[in-house]
This record gives sequence, C-alpha cells and structure tokens, in this order.
Amino acid sequence: MTTATAGAFNQPALRLACAFSLATLLGGCAGSLLKSDAEAPDTFRLGVVATMAPAANATASTAGLAIAVARPRAAAAIDTDRIAVHSAGNRFDYYSAARWAESAPQMLQQNLVSALAATAQFGGGVMTAPARVPTELLLDVELRRFEVVTAGADAASSGAAPVVHVQVQASLVDSRRAARVTSFVSEASVPASENRLSAVVVAFDRANAQVVSEIAARVQAAAAALPAQ
Repeated sequence: MTTATAGAFNQPALRLACAFSLATLLGGCAGSLLKSDAEAPDTFRLGVVATMAPAANATASTAGLAIAVARPRAAAAIDTDRIAVHSAGNRFDYYSAARWAESAPQMLQQNLVSALAATAQFGGGVMTAPARVPTELLLDVELRRFEVVTAGADAASSGAAPVVHVQVQASLVDSRRAARVTSFVSEASVPASENRLSAVVVAFDRANAQVVSEIAARVQAAAAALPAQ
C-alpha cells in the first residue's frame, strides 16, 4: 500500500474524530453558558387602582362610547422593566436585583384600562390600542417620568429616604371629529418611608395610583361633557 493510498484511507476516520472532538468541545461550552449561579431578580407588579364611580354628568349618549388607551410613549431609559434610579449628579441607573413584571409603559396602560373600565361609564368598552374594532375616543399617553430620586451618588449610599416621581402627559382625542378634547399633565411625588427597595416599590404604587386616578377622573369628566352625536 502506498503512502497516498494510506492517507486517503484514513481521511474518513480523521474527519470523524475531528467532528467528535468539536461536538464535545461545543457541548462543554454550551453547558457552561446555560449554568448560572446568579440569583433571579425580585419581580414587582403595581397594584390595581381602586374602583371609581361614573362621572356625575355622564349621559346615556356618552355612556355608549368606546375608548382605546394607547401604549404610553416613553424614553428608552424608562421604557423597560428595570426600576430606574436618578441619583445625585444627574446619574441614571437601575436597581440590579429587581425588575417590574412588565415594562413601565405597559403597566401604566393596563392600569389606565382597568381604572376606566371600573367606572362603567364607557358602555362601548375600554380597550388597549390598537383596538380590533373602531372606538369613538382615544387616550394618547406619554410617560415622562417613572423613577426614584435619591440624594446620594447611588441608591445604596443615600442616607435620606428616596422620592418616587411619576409624570404623565395625557390627551383625550375624539376620533369621530379628529379633534383633541383635552390635554393635561398629571404627576405625583411620593417619598418612600425608608431607603429600602420594598419601601420604594410601595411609593411607586402610591404615586402611580394618584396619577392613574387623576387621569381617569379627568377623562371621565371630559367625555361626559362631549356633545351628543
């Protein structure tokens, strides 16, 4: 047997051995990538805003209206499921071991839908936009602030209790007339009882409830004042 013939004979075996070695190496790498000793972050969800009564001047004609709530627009820094921290020196950061159950805009949208539906004023329904069926009204929302502000350089080193800030720009649009009915800013600042994450989440819950309640009440009043079709 010549040397060339021996080399050709061993090529399949060589390829098989190389393939086996590569598969073993990749398997070891994948296994190490999938293993992590890091603890899963704590997850928090904002509470549902308390039920409100229909506006006093609601009429039968406005009670039949349907309203859609748009997903709030927000800067990339707060359009996330991370809990934002604004520290001294205009430093913007996040709690490392905590997350929201959904992104901040999505939680706000769900809260607004729940609050408006609870009023029973919008007989045509309260939906998230884009809705599958046309609605007479649209609530356009921009989430401007959804953060905790600390006095120190970061949340851990701040001695004073942090303050939660929530600010929302809301506009009610009459889709039938392509006209803006009302537009306003709703905001709340709630200090945490102490510099602990659990207290910060409670402050977020209260600030969010204040903003959502005010928006729902003002939207109710503006819808009730619309002229009958």
